[in-house]
Amino acid sequence: MAVEKKKIIIVGCGPGAEEHITPAARAAAGKAEVLIVSQRLKDLFPEIDAERIDSGTDIAGTLDMIASRRDDGRQVVLLATGDPGIASLAQPVIRRFGRENCEVIPGISSIQIAFARFGLDWKDVRIVTAHSSDPEESAAELRDCGKIAILGGRAGSLRWAAAMIPKFGADRRIFLCEDLTLPGEKIREVRAADLIRIPVSSRAIILIIRGGLL
Repeated sequence: MAVEKKKIIIVGCGPGAEEHITPAARAAAGKAEVLIVSQRLKDLFPEIDAERIDSGTDIAGTLDMIASRRDDGRQVVLLATGDPGIASLAQPVIRRFGRENCEVIPGISSIQIAFARFGLDWKDVRIVTAHSSDPEESAAELRDCGKIAILGGRAGSLRWAAAMIPKFGADRRIFLCEDLTLPGEKIREVRAADLIRIPVSSRAIILIIRGGLL
């Protein structure tokens, strides 16, 4: 008898603090027979009796493991930090298995939290991902953006930002947001050069705002 392959559920788990995990995300995670987790999320939902697989850095290997478990008819749930639509393993999973075979549960992004801390809307923000490698965006592409959010934290992303920001012009305010929603949350206004001079958390977002905060 053919095995019924279940949809892969991709769950956004918020910016870090458990209170920012939505009820919908908890309910979806509870269906798991196999949980795909990153190191940051490995201890989340300890009450769920499921096989836990570290997503690690081998994306191709992780996708193969997902395929194997799904072929066995098991319910695979991928836990993503923040919102799955921003810089997560969700995109490779959807490309591999198809949108029709995936269900996405949105989460609260750290970018939402960062802008909320300032009472700013983020409908026109340009999001730049620098998690794993330097972005391809040029200064010319970003110069006209009134709001930029750089997802960083690694030393290379900070060096890239420190070199790039001065090219945008002098009318920029720079805010370094670290460990949002966690006990060590810190938000401070910095200069571009500070990004390579001060210790920075791996959970860091750099907001670059043109002009004031109005």
